[in-house]
Amino acid sequence: MFKLVSDYKPTGDQPKAIEFLTNGLLNNKKHQVLVGVTGSGKTFTIANVIKNIQKPTLIISHNKTLAAQLYQEFRDFFPENAVEYFVSYYDYYQPESYIPQTDTYIEKDADINEEIDKLRLSATTSLMTRKDVIIVASVSCIYNLGSPAEYSKVALELRKGMKLRKMDLLKRLDQIHYERSEFEFKRGTYRVRGDVTDIFPAYQDFAVRVEIFNDAVVNIQHFDPMNGTVIDRSNFPMMRRGSHTKSITQDEQDYLEHQMVEGGFTLVYPAKHYITAEEKRESAIRDIERDLEVRLKELRDNGKAIEAYRLQQKTNYDLEMIQEIGYCKGIENYSRYFDGRKPGDSPYTLMDFFPRDYLTVIDESHITVPQIRGMYNGDFARKSTLIEYGFRLPSALDNRPLQFDEFLRKVGTTVYTSATPSPWEISMSEGNIAEQLIRPTGIPDPKVVVRPTKGQVDDLVAEIRKRIVNKERILVTTLTKRMAEELSSYLVELGIKVTYLHSDVETLERTTILDDLRRGNYDVLVGINLLREGLDLPEVSLVAILDADKEGFLRSEFSLIQTMGRAARHINGEVIMYADTHTKSMKAAISEVERRRIIQISYNKEHGITPSSVSKPIRERLIDEVLEEKLEKRKSMGIDDNTDFSQLPPDELKKEVKKLTEMMKYE
Repeated sequence: MFKLVSDYKPTGDQPKAIEFLTNGLLNNKKHQVLVGVTGSGKTFTIANVIKNIQKPTLIISHNKTLAAQLYQEFRDFFPENAVEYFVSYYDYYQPESYIPQTDTYIEKDADINEEIDKLRLSATTSLMTRKDVIIVASVSCIYNLGSPAEYSKVALELRKGMKLRKMDLLKRLDQIHYERSEFEFKRGTYRVRGDVTDIFPAYQDFAVRVEIFNDAVVNIQHFDPMNGTVIDRSNFPMMRRGSHTKSITQDEQDYLEHQMVEGGFTLVYPAKHYITAEEKRESAIRDIERDLEVRLKELRDNGKAIEAYRLQQKTNYDLEMIQEIGYCKGIENYSRYFDGRKPGDSPYTLMDFFPRDYLTVIDESHITVPQIRGMYNGDFARKSTLIEYGFRLPSALDNRPLQFDEFLRKVGTTVYTSATPSPWEISMSEGNIAEQLIRPTGIPDPKVVVRPTKGQVDDLVAEIRKRIVNKERILVTTLTKRMAEELSSYLVELGIKVTYLHSDVETLERTTILDDLRRGNYDVLVGINLLREGLDLPEVSLVAILDADKEGFLRSEFSLIQTMGRAARHINGEVIMYADTHTKSMKAAISEVERRRIIQISYNKEHGITPSSVSKPIRERLIDEVLEEKLEKRKSMGIDDNTDFSQLPPDELKKEVKKLTEMMKYE
């Protein structure tokens, strides 16, 4: 059961929007729209709707930064429920591709973030075991994930008293991709000490200890892998995470209580989403070999002997790996065979892990919907080239994101949220639109001023200095990455605390930069498209838009409205547009902001409301726990980050190199 925890009550337009959306969902309205200005509390409205309808919910955001922000907000609203985070686990990703013009093959290269991988596995595990689940996801949720039926089917069931040989347990752990590690006990590994096997589930913060004697499970315990403390009824309300203590939720307590009762029971889910059950492996291999022969004949008949040789070598190597260990690099390209799908069938995605009746919320839908719509075409073009030149079997096309019509068939009843919904969402809603113009804080939309571009940088510097005196923050938007970096460098030379934010900045580092802006480590943040939708920065009082009259995607009506909205959380909010002409988009955006501002000020007067700035705590970041664990590891190994290696004698240098080598294995 979803339980909403908040010090606030719905105010302004929120009660009406909550009632409207709730009634629509209870009356099976398939599509609804929540139009809400920046800072009107759309997230809180959706949280209340979830509480009212009591359904598992998928929330889709268009980038990882906003998804992380939403994840943290919903964790605060629902501390006793399973709020999960599901985004791409790549810190770096270079897809497999081939460029015929230069005969260049680019092998897939990726750097996987282990913490995000754990969160993804936690998300699917929660969907398998609970009903009170909220998943905050990026468009990664529309990509092939493997069959939920197979994932659930191969889960390892352990019950006190059950007959089980230790060797059979170890074999089953290997089959679901747990690695044996006697020295480094981390997520996705197990270790053996006599009759005792310790398992660290890939999706949890606590480990499982299984004791087998005379081919029977005699004891099952849960313990803290950081200090070895056994978790029982006396101490499970507190668990260590990283290097700090954190209260676990009521549902985690209920889970452990259930596992600790007499006749203890636990389920260990696979450490990877792509699972090849043994009974399906042989038939899948036969199907792959059959399709390989057909494709090889096709290539040879068309005079493509080199392509045929290339495909034969690559596929046979993959098949050998699958036969030996049940896995190969790029196994997802063979997923259709293991899932039992026919050519062209839609892939299994995160949405297939949800029950039939669930709610979908598409955040910032005017951006997210086009993103979902465009994913398939790019993937198809890249893989078609790989297939044509013998790098992949045609079945690789079935390892893909959903096509847009497939997505619409799979999503649950849907609420689109945006300050600027597109005509498509409006038409899909068939008039089922809730509007939030009034902010709980009473703050109206910001004033908008247009100034000439001549001397815009000097004028901007003067405005920045005014805000710094009042300890307010400033956002500046440019048109290119180069402009953002050059402007940042110039402001640094003037002694201003500034940094830039654009797509070259690593995903998790972006959240750090935004937190540093709020803390005052920076006064100014310069960016491009990342400074638009959804960023919750209540300290920002000025948004400066350079080259506002350069008509285009970054200066469209919707983009300008969204960018201006970043100043709508501060009582002194102001927008300065630097432009020499008033474009059609500028006029429309300014007109809409003025319309809202008039309504908001009128509402405040009518209800005797005095605007007040937002006070919002800076939440703990997603990866703090991992960073703290690494720091503790470095300290425990005696590694000093300030060591001057050039001054060490040879014997000491060897010791330090050995320590760092071990550290690299850990990291």
